[in-house]
Amino acid sequence: MMKKILFITGTRADYGKLKSLISMVNEMTNVDAHLFVTGMHMLSKYGMTAIEVERGKYSSIYKYINQNSEDSMDVVLAKTIAGLSDYVKELKPDLILVHGDRVEALAGAIVGSLNNILVGHIEGGEVSGTIDELIRHSVSKMAHLHFVCNQSARSRLLQLGEKNESIHVIGSPDLDVMNSDTLPTIEEVKRYYQIPFDDYGIVMYHPVTTELAKLPDHVDALMSAIEKSDRNFVVVYPNNDHGSKVILDGLLRLEGKSNVRVFPSLRFESFLRLLKNAKCIIGNSSAGVREAPFYGLPSVNIGTRQNNRASSNSIINVSNESSDVVEAIEKAFNSNFEPVREFGNGNSKELFAHAIKSSEFWTTPTQKIFIDR
Repeated sequence: MMKKILFITGTRADYGKLKSLISMVNEMTNVDAHLFVTGMHMLSKYGMTAIEVERGKYSSIYKYINQNSEDSMDVVLAKTIAGLSDYVKELKPDLILVHGDRVEALAGAIVGSLNNILVGHIEGGEVSGTIDELIRHSVSKMAHLHFVCNQSARSRLLQLGEKNESIHVIGSPDLDVMNSDTLPTIEEVKRYYQIPFDDYGIVMYHPVTTELAKLPDHVDALMSAIEKSDRNFVVVYPNNDHGSKVILDGLLRLEGKSNVRVFPSLRFESFLRLLKNAKCIIGNSSAGVREAPFYGLPSVNIGTRQNNRASSNSIINVSNESSDVVEAIEKAFNSNFEPVREFGNGNSKELFAHAIKSSEFWTTPTQKIFIDR
């Protein structure tokens, strides 16, 4: 019998994590892939990245606007649950697959678990700063199946009372794309985005939702550091968490500077090529502690958002003080590191396919039990 897997994607980041898995499912004869596209993907302010998903030419895409600029995270969650619930009752998927720690993932886990539909969670069992960690562990507790990046994540899920046989270690799926030979050339990317720099750093800075009172000062410090540095920078908009407007307002200071290019979003493969050819990445994005070490790229990790998330020597952890950031940028531009494979080897899609081909996988009970250890 044909199985239906519903992939939920709400951001450019989680789409990058899901992309290779969706492609693998499309190659299988007994499984259909369906996409529920929502969140930041549907906002023109952030580049309307639903267009990038559509470029994948998937046979089944459902687009849903789950927010406006005034909505808080709880309202976005409620709207996503309402829209997704209606769609799920029509589609009747056998598995809802969610990624990470966003409210769209939480909505998927809630809708699936409350409707007796299997929920699979990618990259559970990890630590991260701000409200994201609470969401990630909540999703894990409602998920029936887990696809984790490494043994450390697996161990944390076992601590949360999850069943050993429900946890599959597959690595971080975006490494599949990072490891491929199909990325555009750096010349193609620079020409398309009109980036004139040879040497540059990438800047990605997101709100820390538990430190919003400090955010204006933190943004001011980062902008000052960029202004004080004589380096070139490619800057990408933050995610749309509460506080993003403070960062976007801060980015206005960079308008007209010849050594800075600012983008609402970049195509995933183009971003990876820019990352691979950059001198470093600066900010508090997970790309700095996960993807950058895979390329051996130095990262300047600012503040608390990624606390205890990764251990690579290429990660330079600094405070939000402008002087510390400037010093770290110079250090990063002049450093070289060997690649680190902390989150997999770039073969996630094969390991994922192996898991879902098992008949036992599809007979996983929707009634969960807590395993005492």
